[in-house]
Amino acid sequence: MRNTIDFLLFDWLKVQSLCSRTRFADHSRATFASVLDTCERIAAERFAPFNRTVDVEEPRLEGDRVVLPACAADAARAYVESGMLAAAQDYELGGMQLPCTVEMAANTFFAKAGIGLGGGSLLTTGNANLLMAHGTPLQRQVFATNEFAGRWFGTMCLSEPQAGSSLSDITTRAVPDGPEFEQEPLGPRYRITGNKMWISNGDHELSENIVHLVLAKIPAADGRFLPGAKGISLFIVPKRLVNADGQLTGERNDVAIAGLNHKLGYRGLPNTLLNFGEGRFPVAGAAGAIGYRVGAPGEGLRCMFHMMNEARIAVGLGAVAVGYAGYEASLEYARNRRQGRPVGPGGKDAGTPPVRIIEHADVKRMLLAQKSYVEGGLALELYCARLVDEQRSGATEPARSAAMLLEVLTPIAKSWPSEWCVEANSLAIQVHGGYGYTRDFSVEQLWRDNRLNMIHEGTHGIQGLDLLGRKVIMEGGAAFALLQARVAETIEQAVPGADLNVMAASLEAASRKLGAATRSAWQTGNPIEALANATPYMQAFGHFVLAWMWLDMSLAAMAVRGDAARASESDKILGKLQTARYFFDYELPKMDAWLNVAATRNPICREMREEWF
Repeated sequence: MRNTIDFLLFDWLKVQSLCSRTRFADHSRATFASVLDTCERIAAERFAPFNRTVDVEEPRLEGDRVVLPACAADAARAYVESGMLAAAQDYELGGMQLPCTVEMAANTFFAKAGIGLGGGSLLTTGNANLLMAHGTPLQRQVFATNEFAGRWFGTMCLSEPQAGSSLSDITTRAVPDGPEFEQEPLGPRYRITGNKMWISNGDHELSENIVHLVLAKIPAADGRFLPGAKGISLFIVPKRLVNADGQLTGERNDVAIAGLNHKLGYRGLPNTLLNFGEGRFPVAGAAGAIGYRVGAPGEGLRCMFHMMNEARIAVGLGAVAVGYAGYEASLEYARNRRQGRPVGPGGKDAGTPPVRIIEHADVKRMLLAQKSYVEGGLALELYCARLVDEQRSGATEPARSAAMLLEVLTPIAKSWPSEWCVEANSLAIQVHGGYGYTRDFSVEQLWRDNRLNMIHEGTHGIQGLDLLGRKVIMEGGAAFALLQARVAETIEQAVPGADLNVMAASLEAASRKLGAATRSAWQTGNPIEALANATPYMQAFGHFVLAWMWLDMSLAAMAVRGDAARASESDKILGKLQTARYFFDYELPKMDAWLNVAATRNPICREMREEWF
């Protein structure tokens, strides 16, 4: 994977060019490489050897304690000591001022080595980043800086047992804590009561404290909730209470673990049901967990989307990393496993020795598919990270364009890898044959770990609705038009070269089809008709974006191929070009079937009746 990361960062995205900007002026390609080296080493030493351990030794409850194997604490400590929690932050916050692109690339090593290890580090960073964007100065100082330092870890508490992804239906309440509640130094203080479900890392002893970011509703004077998302506010609810100096008071907040969810994968990361304000740990003699409001009342979901969007890209990156682990495992297996004989003359001669299975065309097909999914998916995630860097440090117009592109690509960055890198893991099992579904090899665990990614942080269906229902039509379709313009630039660069012009022509045709299908889906202006096939539309959109990634990477690969000083990299470059051709010939044509049902507003699914099942 390291060779691929180096190619994507330095040959394709030219991340070293960011060093000319003031924020990254202290860095160079050498410092970026040093960060990658360090993270690759820590992941190999402190994460990878224990990935199976945390899968087998699941978190368990002993009274009010969540017990994890010792290797989980060791991995969390190693990650904190690496400095990666604050890698992209200012020096003043203990950060390295790394570009987001390099930060995400470095985090790929940890996710690949053990997605369920490390104490939910990406959640902690996302939690702190939200507070940096929407918290008061004291909230940032007390909570975010302690999270960046690794003293405290963070969560996001959105879903509830009865509501799931339908956040407008949450019932967790936040009531002002007395007449002086607005004057608290840490922010307006409330008493929180309710239940939250599916809270990753919701309880543990890996850090001194846990900072819960909780969505809740503030009732009106008559006790009723404002209906819909506009009634949702956001609160900081620490597991252990703290003072305005950021020190623990020694008092437990009224947050109790009600149980653990026993998951298909990601077993090393405790997944919890939390009760807020049930009275098990009363504060000052009263029920209700103490929470400090972030932002204005009713602005909770808007604030939380800062973390949710970051988490969606992180989920996509994790899906890529787990898919990559399976690809590498099946590639190694295929290079060593001998079985069968070649098709053709002499192939039926039992006296000839069996060949390595990598010599069979169908095994090469499965490996090519995996390579196209995981390397293409990694390119997509790092491209999105590069947009973040442009948004934060670029000039005004490029920054605005980057923000628009990121908006339209975020549903794809979450959904595409979480579908197709699971398929990569499935193919890895297939390459292993019968061994693949045993615990003798890692690939069955990797599939289980990755299967969660299609659901958490917004299911596939939610991402499709977001894409077709909002992102491609927002501002009159401006973001979608910008994406198509960027794709057209890549096509224009690729057309002159005979090596890439066939792919360029295919991508141009796909762009026209996608634009026509988008317009046709909304032709009647009826969202019931347009959105019934939002998921197939998103699948087509994702394959279009990934084809663009592969064509753009092919341009960079051709540049490397033409450099005589890099002749030793010939096999690596030819492999990328062949994989791009595979994606265009085997994968891109799938777009047509997906787009057809979206463009025709096919009514089969929405007209199906319950009793017909």
